[in-house]
Parts: sequence; structure tokens; C-alpha cells
Amino acid sequence: MVGSAHADSSQFDPASPYFDAKSTPEAPRWQCVDVRFLSKTPLLTPALLRQHPSLEQMQVLKKGNRLSITPVSQTEWEYITTQLC
Repeated sequence: MVGSAHADSSQFDPASPYFDAKSTPEAPRWQCVDVRFLSKTPLLTPALLRQHPSLEQMQVLKKGNRLSITPVSQTEWEYITTQLC
């Protein structure tokens, strides 16, 4: 993340496909964050992650989680980037 979460301006634009009529600048319903590309990692499958005991507590490896929405701790990320990439 480059900065703090802030209101997504597209929610206020009637021409936007993301317009939300119930959202106002005073009470926004949608937040977004700005991100900056740092580096690309290879595809890491759940099967590969499971081969590493240091990662066994990762949220993504627990039953019922979706790959795209689970957090990764700083410790897990450091292991991944130093040991798997």
C-alpha cells in the first residue's frame, strides 16, 4: 500500500459503472487503497505452500478460504520471498 484507505471517487460519478446512488462524499460506502508495484513473484500454488512447515498456519491454506482475499503476515511474506522466489 502506498497510502491510507480513502473513498473511491467512482462511486459518486453517475457515468461510472461503479456509481452507488446511496453513497455520498460525507458517508462513502466504498473505500480503496493505492498500491505500487514492487516485484513480480512466481505462481505459488496451495500445494506448493503446503510443502513448507513454516507456512502451515497461513490463512489461505485453511479450509474454506478463497485465494484472492486472504491476508499474508509479514513473517509469511518474508519466508515466501526469501525461500520460494
